[in-house]
Amino acid sequence: MSESRIRKLPEQLINQIAAGEVVERPASVVKELLENSLDAGADRIEVDLEQGGKRLIRIRDNGAGMDQDELPLAVARHATSKIRSLRDLEQVGSLGFRGEALPSIASVSRLTVSSRQQRADLAWALDCDGSDAPLELRPAAHPPGTTVEVRDLFFNTPGRRKFLRADRTEFSHVQETIKRLALSRFDFSLQLRHNERVITQLPSAQPGTEGAEERVARLLGEAFVEHALHVEVEAAGLALSGWIALPTFSRVQSDLQYFYVNGRVVKDRMASHAIRRAYHDVLFKDRYPAYLLYLDVDPGQVDVNVHPAKHEVRFRDGRLIYDFLFRHLHQILEQVRPERGTESAARPFSAPPGQARPVFQAPSQERMDFPVREARALYGEPAPVTEMTGPGSAPAAEPERPSAPPSRPTPAAQAHPRPVPDPDSRDAPPLGYAVAQVHGIYIIAQNANGVVLVDMHAAHERIVYERLKRAMEASGIAAQSLLVPLSLAVSPQEAELAEVHVEAFARLGLEVDRSGPETVLVRQVPVLLQHADVEALVRDVLSDLAVTGDASRLQAQYNHVLATMACHGSVRANRQLSQAEMNALLRDMEQTPNSGQCNHGRPTWTQLSVDELDRLFLRGQ
Repeated sequence: MSESRIRKLPEQLINQIAAGEVVERPASVVKELLENSLDAGADRIEVDLEQGGKRLIRIRDNGAGMDQDELPLAVARHATSKIRSLRDLEQVGSLGFRGEALPSIASVSRLTVSSRQQRADLAWALDCDGSDAPLELRPAAHPPGTTVEVRDLFFNTPGRRKFLRADRTEFSHVQETIKRLALSRFDFSLQLRHNERVITQLPSAQPGTEGAEERVARLLGEAFVEHALHVEVEAAGLALSGWIALPTFSRVQSDLQYFYVNGRVVKDRMASHAIRRAYHDVLFKDRYPAYLLYLDVDPGQVDVNVHPAKHEVRFRDGRLIYDFLFRHLHQILEQVRPERGTESAARPFSAPPGQARPVFQAPSQERMDFPVREARALYGEPAPVTEMTGPGSAPAAEPERPSAPPSRPTPAAQAHPRPVPDPDSRDAPPLGYAVAQVHGIYIIAQNANGVVLVDMHAAHERIVYERLKRAMEASGIAAQSLLVPLSLAVSPQEAELAEVHVEAFARLGLEVDRSGPETVLVRQVPVLLQHADVEALVRDVLSDLAVTGDASRLQAQYNHVLATMACHGSVRANRQLSQAEMNALLRDMEQTPNSGQCNHGRPTWTQLSVDELDRLFLRGQ
């Protein structure tokens, strides 16, 4: 019976339990100590590791430092200089605030803390070894700032130590942690050494300068900066800045996604959903967008005291955050289109000096096997632009290219162009003027920068798709009533959502009524989705409403149907277009939102500059 009595745990065991929540591996230690350095106002930080951090982690900064009386408190639980009242906790502005990091680390390692305040004559140090032994302060030689040295992590908890991976693996986790902190702000320099070898050296920089962009390029790659749109928007008391990559720079995994709230890197499911939705009809299937975004919000509107490791936050008004992220990022991406006088994508706003300018450099495109018609019907009568004389061809019976070459050689592009407007003139359009058509699939055009290559089906597919979306928005969603209402068994929470969001369903062409505590009736469905699985559709919408507060799944269904309609209503391969029709297609691309990608997320055009052409043919070498 005595073994089951309630009693207070020993202080050492309390700290080790807390360490289980805060300290998972060397990277966890590095994160906590770097955050402490930044909170102390350091603008120069040095990190030394041995054996991936398992043997040694040493972090030195030039921050405010601590005096003789503060050092013992620094390794005591729930002792901090960052929080004094509940009001402070509700408006946290620092990275750390729990007062658990150093005591938790001290309980599972051999810890030494040395520190000197900026104007003090003497530094002090203390040692901890995970035991209950009394702490002893000793004078030390140390410049202004603090050094924390962590040796033999988990030496006294072998069960935890055996879960550590190889040195290389642990070091890679540390590098990722340092990358996230180095991207959180740019006003501090950082040096990383591993086994006495310098790995990373980052100078400090100010936001909006060339140095800040260089840091982003070093940590995320030059390609990211070259293919990124700069973001700078403010509304409703929120501010969003950073970079989002063009859809053509999508990734096979979500490894290049960094989202910061008030300078704290977080993983937020709702924010991730909003950002991904902004890319929803310009991203290739099973691909992930790349971004580096900073959201600034009133600290009182976000709860950072959600997770011991501070990886998660909770917004007071999640719906406002979701709408803000989706709406502005969607608008920025929607305005990416060819721009006069450059080979870059459209810029919805001017980037600050030194910030990344968006460059549309589409990768090579996979062939899309779609047959074509309706060019003249959609574009109207050809404008009185000089026609190209060449053999026309009837639409092919099959969309595939011929599997064998013709019996006698024929040119890939047969055209005898008459004079066309000068593509180098001041009034020349961004995509220039059509010169020829290749293999019945690609359009070659000349603009002021060089040669433009266009996949005519992919480009026209996007144009038709955007027209269909605008038409649906203008005329509303046609709906039809079911002869027999569909009854669905749902959870009480889902039934409540259906009742609360009746108007949201109605705007999307669905009539859904709550008929019982755990039952809803579907009385009306959109005509466009009459052949869809209505039950699955309604359940998906309820799931979206529960997670994000909107019915984005239903909108995605509409877009899918419209994209299919656009695919079948677009100019098809193996159809010869006149020069007027090709130029009309180019002009429409310049005016159409998201014209850089087709409905499937594939690129629609790419540019080869004169310099690139010169390099291909070794001109000037």
